[in-house]
Amino acid sequence: MTQQILLTGPVLRFDGNPMLMPWADAVRIDTEGGVLLEGDRIVQVGAANALARTYPKADRVRYGADHLICPGFVDAHVHYPQTAIIASWGKRLIDWLNDYTFPEEMRLSDPDYADIVAARYLDLTIAHGTTTVASYCTTHPHSADALFRAAAMCNQRVVAGKTCMDRNAPEGLHDTAQSAYDDSKALIERWHGNGRASYAITPRFTPTSTPDQLAALGALWAEHPSCLMQTHLSEQTDEIAWVRDLCPDTRDYLDTYEQHGLIGERALYGHAIHLEQREVDRIAETGAALVHCPTSNTFIGSGLFDMAGLRARRIPIGLASDTGGGSSFSMLRTMAAAYEIGQLRGTPLHAAELIWLATAGSARSLRLNDVIGSVSDGYEADLTVLNLASTPAIEQRAAQATNHWESLFATIMMGDDRAVADVWIAGVRHV
Repeated sequence: MTQQILLTGPVLRFDGNPMLMPWADAVRIDTEGGVLLEGDRIVQVGAANALARTYPKADRVRYGADHLICPGFVDAHVHYPQTAIIASWGKRLIDWLNDYTFPEEMRLSDPDYADIVAARYLDLTIAHGTTTVASYCTTHPHSADALFRAAAMCNQRVVAGKTCMDRNAPEGLHDTAQSAYDDSKALIERWHGNGRASYAITPRFTPTSTPDQLAALGALWAEHPSCLMQTHLSEQTDEIAWVRDLCPDTRDYLDTYEQHGLIGERALYGHAIHLEQREVDRIAETGAALVHCPTSNTFIGSGLFDMAGLRARRIPIGLASDTGGGSSFSMLRTMAAAYEIGQLRGTPLHAAELIWLATAGSARSLRLNDVIGSVSDGYEADLTVLNLASTPAIEQRAAQATNHWESLFATIMMGDDRAVADVWIAGVRHV
């Protein structure tokens, strides 16, 4: 019989979506909570004392009142090949791609280097409490194999896809419409639904994919509709102008994807800062998801995401670090940046809303919210335990807090990997 493990301490629980209802009605903290794990699943969540009586033989892991048992963080848009170039100085998007991203992605043409970077990236994410990632790979199919293999070794949930580019990139990173289709199809057959792996068909963005390639990937998605489709949309104004020059016969940026079948409820568009009204309407109509990348958006000067306006349209929204355009691997820092951007727009987010975006919200954007993103009965046992007094600065602020929400907010704003007390992935303790 599989050994049961009972975690006790304050537990973060979701009763609804705080982006669509008052946060106080949607999110709560059970200060005397318990979470019973068996194998890779959460068996039961409830009062610690009651669970201890019902399951007296369960191994006990106790967390103090200054800790918080949360769902594992879900990072909904990353580029694992850019791990080594995170925090590279001072470029706008297109220059940043040419000067940093493409040269580094060329290095992953070496399968051994791809293996090293994939393992390093996942180690860094786990250290920061992230238990699921959705990543772009490079145009080399083995770069996707490397990430899927590394994730399988620690049973970490991962959504990923080979990036497809057949123009406006170095020759060594070019594929073709046909090879993008063939390589992606082979990877889908190898990895999609294999253990905790899911495949995302991945055109980088319109400037680097010809209409023929977008059409080929749209056809592939139609053949494999259970896959996600991830790409970039309206990140910077000069990018949008470039798309307009490349595709003068389209209505807008989104239409460059829509014309080729690359829109739908399993579509995932990163950034989406400078949207036109038709684009917002169409995204809302189709059920596609958007991903807010706040540290990246400020780091390379892209703009301020309209969280309030888009949530009012009931569009699924995830949260992401956007490694390595983003400046941190930490979802705590990502939440802090989302708060700061909300302040600049006059619509700051509460701690309950921020933690929901980094967990259940991102899981929902990845269409995985029935298995991860919540501390709930029957869910996969991916958990992050936060220490809400992890540094002297945070501890002295927490000492003045009148409730757990104030303590959690201080950790969101000032916390880093030191605030991650434990990480459980599929029921196995990693930190």
